[in-house]
Amino acid sequence: MKKIKTGIGTLLYKNISKGQLLGYSCANVIGLTVILCSVLFYCDSRHNLNKEDKFFSDDYIVITKKVKGINLEPVAFTQEEIEKISQQPWVKKLGGFASADFSVGASVDMGGKGMSTYLFLESVPDEFFDLLPQGWTFDEHNNYVPIVLNKDYLALYNFGFAIPQGLPQLSEDMIGTVPLKLIIRGENGRNAVFNASVVGFSSRLNTIAVPQNFMDWANSRFSDNNDKKTSRLIIKLDRLNSSGWEQFLADEGYEIAGDKEGDSKISNFLSLISGVVAANGVVICLLALFILILSIFLLLQKSRPMLRNLILLGFSPLQPSRYYEGIVLKLNSLITLFAVGLTFICRMIWTSPLGALGLGHGNVLFMLATALIYFILVSVLNIMVIRKHLWSIWLPKD
Repeated sequence: MKKIKTGIGTLLYKNISKGQLLGYSCANVIGLTVILCSVLFYCDSRHNLNKEDKFFSDDYIVITKKVKGINLEPVAFTQEEIEKISQQPWVKKLGGFASADFSVGASVDMGGKGMSTYLFLESVPDEFFDLLPQGWTFDEHNNYVPIVLNKDYLALYNFGFAIPQGLPQLSEDMIGTVPLKLIIRGENGRNAVFNASVVGFSSRLNTIAVPQNFMDWANSRFSDNNDKKTSRLIIKLDRLNSSGWEQFLADEGYEIAGDKEGDSKISNFLSLISGVVAANGVVICLLALFILILSIFLLLQKSRPMLRNLILLGFSPLQPSRYYEGIVLKLNSLITLFAVGLTFICRMIWTSPLGALGLGHGNVLFMLATALIYFILVSVLNIMVIRKHLWSIWLPKD
């Protein structure tokens, strides 16, 4: 029986066009490589090498209302405006900045030189922090307040204030060891002094942040103002519905704090590049798949008299079908392996540019899963086409 199967393979092999299979293989390797490169590039452009700065991991914007002329009353969002914004399709999460309704001062003693200044304090929900320090909470019984600063504030101190004042410049690690005193004076006549220290830095939040539970407790204790207003909102954008938010903010007259709009555009641009490249790869693979299906059809038509003769000899359609299916599976396996290998080689092209942005070396499992899914889908489709045509020869329509 083995010799008979071998003989069938020899007969069927004579009608196989090596040029058509080579053309299909080359086109498919190119198309699949383009698809896998786009997938891996997308993963790398979303993976941050610096764990403390999630620049590209999510898109966040901070918005405010415009200040026109001189405003004696605080410019803030109404509850109706907040609800309208939260209902937009591009809003994934929304949070408000809570500001202090009392006067805040800070004093520090460094190198025998005392320094004091007025401060502003704000709080935001913990889920909007890019880096949440350990122990980020307030306990009124221990009289200690942790603080998170924007990284730019430390740079302003080191290079704009410390040098002319003869004060020491501090690194991020050292500033956490400097003891601070927070002096709070409420309009209701209540005063208090708290120990404080800087426990972390943020690239996302342009503020001096304290824990939410401290802000709630302090406002209730040092202020009699029950009408709490929200002057700034932080929004996590939904990537799948991120279009249209710029136009909405422009129509409503809202402003974006800082340069987060540029960050979002860079992130969206990288996603667009990945999408365009992937689309081109899909087109190439579809054309290659069409070439193979056409080749299989022509091959079976060319082999039709021989296959008819095999019928008279009592052979089942599964025997020649398995021969062609084996060729297709081996071919698709080699194509997938070559494409994966070329993808890792191509990755070296963008590793350095993305590394300069603090990105790169994303998880390759998604890319490998894409290659496996492609192999399975294409192979199943090829097998279905082969069996359909063979059965049409075995059972011709009258």
